Amino acid sequence: MHFWIHSIEATGAWSPWIFVGVFLAASLLTIWRLESMSAGGLEGTVIGTLVTPYMTGMGNLIFAFVMARTTLEGASTEVMKSCLVNNVTNMTLVLGVPAIFWSMNLFPARKNSGRKSAKSKKTSNAPAINRLSLLLTLLAVLFFTGITWFLGADGRIDRTDGVVLVGIFLFWQCFHVFEVLKSNAQQHKHFNAMLPFDLALFGVGAYFVYASTDWLSAWVSSRHTGFVSFNNIGWLAGWLNVLPNAILAIYYAWTRRPEVVYTSQVGDSHICIPLCVGVFALFKTIAVPSFFALGVLILLAATIVHIIFIGAFGRLPRYMGCILAAAYFYFVWRGLLQ
Repeated sequence: MHFWIHSIEATGAWSPWIFVGVFLAASLLTIWRLESMSAGGLEGTVIGTLVTPYMTGMGNLIFAFVMARTTLEGASTEVMKSCLVNNVTNMTLVLGVPAIFWSMNLFPARKNSGRKSAKSKKTSNAPAINRLSLLLTLLAVLFFTGITWFLGADGRIDRTDGVVLVGIFLFWQCFHVFEVLKSNAQQHKHFNAMLPFDLALFGVGAYFVYASTDWLSAWVSSRHTGFVSFNNIGWLAGWLNVLPNAILAIYYAWTRRPEVVYTSQVGDSHICIPLCVGVFALFKTIAVPSFFALGVLILLAATIVHIIFIGAFGRLPRYMGCILAAAYFYFVWRGLLQ
């Protein structure tokens, strides 16, 4: 099964770029199947909360697993860096850019058509339901980030802290699973018959994401000079794993589905914090990086901004998209360049 890896390695200097391409191609495969699941009846908030985060966050989980196997000093700190970079990028830049170029309005204007049918009334309620679901998910991000900040205040996150983080994540996911089952029972809906096929393709994508992430992590870890080296592997992994999220955000913003843009990025934040951090801490104690407090504060501030604008206005205005993007570049300047 690894003949293709050896074939790529034979290309020499092109190998890292080809493996990045494999990573992106495997991630793009999920977009195709997510559209199929959406066409099969799954609402955008369900896709964004229960499906998309695992697909876009798969690289983060795999990176944490790969780093857990290494004996290099500082691996635990790089995992935390990757998670912070991933979440801050999602909540600021990846959500800010669509607001700048496209509409991030959860309540798009609809034409009055006089008398409405029961079906049209049900459809008109969908944006309000999406907003309530999104606000709940944003509150969860606020809670998860705050708990992680509190647990890491002593400069480390150990096994006991990891149990707490994984436990609250599993409870959150169980809550959403039962909500979906309850909704399906009330509406007499069933899962699409293509779901097993979709999951099988996700498995194929997972294999190629794992193989490419494993190779790229080993390649970067072997380099000890320059920007692309083990010293910056946390930042590099965070940016690489954000690329599928950015592609999803641009695609769904372009197709005027802001609820999926929002829930996919917010939901992906749950995979890094608390799941990735918690799972890694079960095996190795994490030493938090120097910019941990800065990253958490920006995350909390960005989440509060989203809660205010989505809760009060149902949209993220263009000027707030610019401010969020500026906050991200400040985070990069303070955390990496300064």
